[in-house]
Order: sequence, then structure tokens, then C-alpha cells
Amino acid sequence: MNNLKIPHRGFSSKEFETRVERARKIMHKHRLDALLVSSPPNVRYFTGFDSQFWESPTRPWFVVVPLEGDPVAVIPEIGAPEMALTWMKDIRTWPAPVPEDDGISLLKSTIESVAKRYGRIGAEMGREMVVRMPVSDLLRLRDSLSSEIADGTPCLWEIRMVKTAAEINHIHHICQIASDAYEALPSQISIGESEREIARKLRIDIARRGADATPFLPVISGPGGVPQIVCGPHDRIVQEGDVLFIDTGSTFDGYFCDFDRNYAIGNICDEARRVHEALWLATEAGIAAAVPGATTDDVFRAMSKIIEEAGAIGNNVGRLGHGLGLQLTEPPSHRLGDGTIIVENMVLTIEPGMEYAPGKMIVHEENIAITRDGSRLLTNRAPREMPVIR
Repeated sequence: MNNLKIPHRGFSSKEFETRVERARKIMHKHRLDALLVSSPPNVRYFTGFDSQFWESPTRPWFVVVPLEGDPVAVIPEIGAPEMALTWMKDIRTWPAPVPEDDGISLLKSTIESVAKRYGRIGAEMGREMVVRMPVSDLLRLRDSLSSEIADGTPCLWEIRMVKTAAEINHIHHICQIASDAYEALPSQISIGESEREIARKLRIDIARRGADATPFLPVISGPGGVPQIVCGPHDRIVQEGDVLFIDTGSTFDGYFCDFDRNYAIGNICDEARRVHEALWLATEAGIAAAVPGATTDDVFRAMSKIIEEAGAIGNNVGRLGHGLGLQLTEPPSHRLGDGTIIVENMVLTIEPGMEYAPGKMIVHEENIAITRDGSRLLTNRAPREMPVIR
């Protein structure tokens, strides 16, 4: 494995204080008295709290981040001991589950105690956000509050799209773990194995190298290219002439990597090699275009020009990369019309892909952090020629 210093799990109180202080400046801009969050990524962002119990949908969990005063955790009693290990000081609980009033009265009193300047509370109501509570409870809360529950999504994404140095260090670490596993894979698999067997071997290796989980691992094969890039693995046996596509969203301490690699199974057709080369060059162009002050549209155009010249007949992905962090995919999107201005300390994927014949797609992907002077690779750059598996 690369000789990188392994980041400490968790973050200091100072890290969370810095996040909240910055969040408050952005909340003023969006005219919000507080943020109300309930989804795992946002709760974790502001508190550091994590639990495998998120897999249970029975109990809701809330955090209120006010413009003034300490953030407040409003959570089931069962989570109080672990929340007490975080930096949070104000932890309010109820004996969940209580379906007739599952924390709503306690949450209402917490929100009503927030100082009112704008009369608006921002909640996770927009793109790529989830309110993790029954809709009926949300409506009941909305109707009982003296403040408006507004869409806090633009505020939340403005906060989270720009990462701290500690967050970038976490993402870099998981990118290096997955990079090393990808590079070792050709020596561990061979023609005649199934997609499912290959996925199992890679998942084990990624875990052995230090990842906490691999929630996303499509392994897809097909003659000269793949028909899609989001489903699988299946029991299909990889064969001579196939392109083997693997994408991974693995995590370390909550933070994702998200990048793919392509492998040639024996001898593949010349057209597949030509397309792979074009996409490697498109990736270079996307990385070069991702600089502070550019827009996501600019990054899209830089890649799209090369893809179109290579003779693409389609791209059903709809964008050529996105943000990355506590979620596998985050805003912004590299697509025409997104218009997000790229700034220092964003973490982005660069993901050109093309369908060059019916049912034959090839995709490249790398992860980068935006620096003052340009971009920095967090992944090990994919080889210009596909590694061959025999």
C-alpha cells in the first residue's frame, strides 16, 4: 500500500466548531434561523455521530443547528450514550419508538427556543437530500411551528460542497486504498471467473487494506464494452474479448471514493482500445479544466469535445462527473446548465464516458481535489492502456 499516514478516525471538536461557524455565515446569507437535519450524512457532518442503527427506519433522529448557541441533538434515548462521545453538549432524548409522538413535541420545543431573526428553519427538502422522518410528522411539525419550514438544501450544499482539509485527507485515504486494490486485481483473477466472484475478491481486498465498507461495487463485463454501469455483478463468466468495468464507492470513516477501472480480458477489439484512449484523454482534459473560477459547464465542455470527436453515439449517464464526500454522489454535476463555479477545496469526480456502438459503453473516472492553483489527483491515475487479464 502507498506510504500515506492513516488519518485519525473522527474529528476534533475544533473541526466541528469550524464547520458550524462557517455554516452560520452561510445560513445568514440564506436568511435561516436554524438548520434542521435528519439524514445520516448531515447528522454526521455536524456532530460526528454514526451508527449501524441507521439501517433501522423505525426511529427518527434530529439535529438543530441554530444561528446562535450550541447545536442540539434531539434523538432516541437508545442513541444517547454514543452521541455523548461526540463534541455535542446539548442532547435531548425521548423513549422512541412512540409512533403517536416520535420526538415531534420535543423537536418543536427545541425549534421554538431558537432566537428568531428571519422566521425560517431550513430543512432537507431539495435535490439529493432526504428528510428522514414520516412525511405526516413533518407536516404536523410544520403546521404547529411559529416559524416557516423552508428548503434548506441550497444552504446545506453550499456548506458541504467545500471540504475541510481533514475531510479531503479522509477522501484521499480511501481513494488510495481502492487504487492499490485495483492495481493488484489483475494478478488475482483470470478468464473463466464470474463477475460475482471477481467482485467478492475485490471487496475482500479493499476491506483488508483498511476500508470500512464498500456499499457500491458494480462489476460488469461485455464484448468490447459494457451495456450499463450501475447494476451488477451478475453470474456472467468473463470471456476472451470482454471489457471488464469495475466501479467502487468504498468508505473510510464515512467518506467515499468513487472511481472506476477498465480491464481487457485477453485480446479486445481495436475499436475498444481506441475509445479507451479517447476517454483517457478526455479525463486529462477534464482534470485540466477543473480550476478555481471555472464552471462545471466548462469542465463538461472540455471532456465532451474529445468524446464527440471520438464518435460517440450516446451517453445515458447524463453528466460527466459530480461532487464527492459523505455521499457517493453529491452536487455539483458536470453538465450543461449546472453552472456551479468551482472553488478551492471542492472534491469532484471527472467521469467521461461514451457509447460507441449499440450496447458497448466505456467509462473513465478519477477523483480530484481543487487547489488554489488547479486540481490534485486523489486517486492513482488509471493506466493509459487497459491492464490485460488472461
